[in-house]
Amino acid sequence: MKNIEQFKGKKILVLGLAKSGYAAAKLLHSCGAYVTVNDASPDNGNEDVAALRAKGIPVICGSHPTDILEQGFSLVVKNPGIPYNNPVVEEAVERGIPVWTEIEITYNISEAPIIGVTGSNGKTTTTTLLFHMLSIGGKDPLIAGNIGTVSCSVAEEATADQIIVLEVSSFQLMGTESFRPNIAILTNLYDAHLDYHGTREAYAQAKAEITNNQREDDFFIYNADQPELQEIAASSKAIGIPFSLEGRKAIGISADSTNIYWNGKPFLSRSVIKLPGRHNLENILSATAAAILSGCDKEAIENVLSSFTGVRHRMQFVKELQGRKFYNDSKATNTLATKSALAAFDAPIILLAGGLDRGHSFEELRPYMGNVKAVVALGETKDRVAEFASSCGVSQIMHASTMDDAVKQAHTLSEEGDIILLSPASASWDQYASFEIRGDAFIQAIMSL
Repeated sequence: MKNIEQFKGKKILVLGLAKSGYAAAKLLHSCGAYVTVNDASPDNGNEDVAALRAKGIPVICGSHPTDILEQGFSLVVKNPGIPYNNPVVEEAVERGIPVWTEIEITYNISEAPIIGVTGSNGKTTTTTLLFHMLSIGGKDPLIAGNIGTVSCSVAEEATADQIIVLEVSSFQLMGTESFRPNIAILTNLYDAHLDYHGTREAYAQAKAEITNNQREDDFFIYNADQPELQEIAASSKAIGIPFSLEGRKAIGISADSTNIYWNGKPFLSRSVIKLPGRHNLENILSATAAAILSGCDKEAIENVLSSFTGVRHRMQFVKELQGRKFYNDSKATNTLATKSALAAFDAPIILLAGGLDRGHSFEELRPYMGNVKAVVALGETKDRVAEFASSCGVSQIMHASTMDDAVKQAHTLSEEGDIILLSPASASWDQYASFEIRGDAFIQAIMSL
């Protein structure tokens, strides 16, 4: 761990607890900072609150006091989910107090080089693919960030001969000043989190932070099939590594129907790839480019691509049973994700869809319903899902009240060679506390067939 002296003796406010706030508070305290934690939720016997107080760290719970900045803080480290219109954050900005997220701490203390991965879709799959490639390639990687492991805790233990593969969100990137990954990946940009950012332009600017501090000896891997990302790459100082699905390209990494190419030369046959879908091919290209730039050999990359069947709940291959292949795409909480899932298969699909009713339209799925031979509708949106499927010409439509019932019905409707796909196009909260729990219920129902 390096640069810890920069925090010594400073008064720092950690705004918002959760995992990242807890880890940041502990780390900053160990570096000699005078840390205060403020969380809007009541204490209610929170073990993390008790642990921080036991270390002598003041924790203020139950609200964000408007006068808290009167204590003379020189830095605010906020939870990424706290918006910038929060009164404490607004006042900190007005006073000229830096407002960070904990990935800025990660960058400042990490002895290990960092590969940063962001984008509207595909971050977790790309991060996981790259981590496995680096592992098999003998690079001793660490995985951190938005994927679930607090990055500053990982950086605290990282050594100079390791690599941190860091998944970062737009929320996290907005709280950076000097954050500079050695390799940055921007997978794609679609409309997302506009309730937080306000506009598409502000969202794109937040994503661009992943490369804004890069230098001439860094690398920026970006989706060259999106003009918006080409513009971001044009303003970056880093060496641009474009990826494209539009056939062989002379520069960067690209693919056609048969091969993956590196700088225009055949690198791998696409026949080795197990993970289905055009959107996953984007993830594969960006991860492969980063692995090559990190010194991984072709054998390590091919080993991963020939065995990797998906991140849990994200187009995850679960099992083949009686000639039917089951895929868990519970993370598909909107039509954009389900559209990508449907486009991934040429075989007939039995689609399990539906969930929390937010009043959203399923119309975006219409061009991709051609391979859907049957639909099992679930949750609050089941009637609307069924009505939409019928309007698309799907003749076999069933309703299910539980995931067990849905899987049994899907199996009954299917034939050998079919794909049984959970891709709900809806959030899970009508029946499940998270998409992970929904996906686990799907897997359990398959295993009980």
